[in-house]
Amino acid sequence: MVLGQPLAEAAKVTLDYKAPVAAVIMVLMVAMMVFDFIPVAPVTAVMIAGILMVLTGCFRNVEAAYKTINWESIVLIAAMLPMSLALEKTGASEYISNSLVSELGTYGPLALMAGIYFTTSLMTMFISNTATAVLLAPIAMQSATQIGVSPVPFLFAVTLGASMCFASPFSTPPNALVMPAGQYAFMDYVKVGLPLQIIMGIVMVLVLPLLFPF
Repeated sequence: MVLGQPLAEAAKVTLDYKAPVAAVIMVLMVAMMVFDFIPVAPVTAVMIAGILMVLTGCFRNVEAAYKTINWESIVLIAAMLPMSLALEKTGASEYISNSLVSELGTYGPLALMAGIYFTTSLMTMFISNTATAVLLAPIAMQSATQIGVSPVPFLFAVTLGASMCFASPFSTPPNALVMPAGQYAFMDYVKVGLPLQIIMGIVMVLVLPLLFPF
């Protein structure tokens, strides 16, 4: 009060006594998103949790909540959608994928699955993991059918390859969200994430046929 900045000073004091309430709301939100017998869409669950946070006073005001939103990440994620759509509409993604798959198909199902996995892992570094999985899944299934093997390990290869992308901040929203908070640069992801991504790829290619035989 003496400094004449009561709002600024009050903002420095955390609402620790509201932590249990916020934790309960978060658990309820996760439960609504996980359990199928609760007829609530994930987006609706998040909105309900946000409204409950406001009504229970878990933060001081809506303006403070708006200030915590990372608008750069939101714009980045939104910009990924037209980029992936452009690659799909121009046929560039399908051409690259089909070319690689057709070349490796003659070397057996393991080589073909490895090619699909690493193609998915490479593409998801530049477009969203969801778009990559949707684009590669039909190609993986068709390729497995053509050589007469089970498509299950190929589809799992697409799923895991699209999810385990650590070498780029653009692959998944969590990667983009932690980038400004941790003050990471693009090369930080490459230095740490690329070796990990390669190791995980080798492990998945070797383990998937054991869990889901051709």
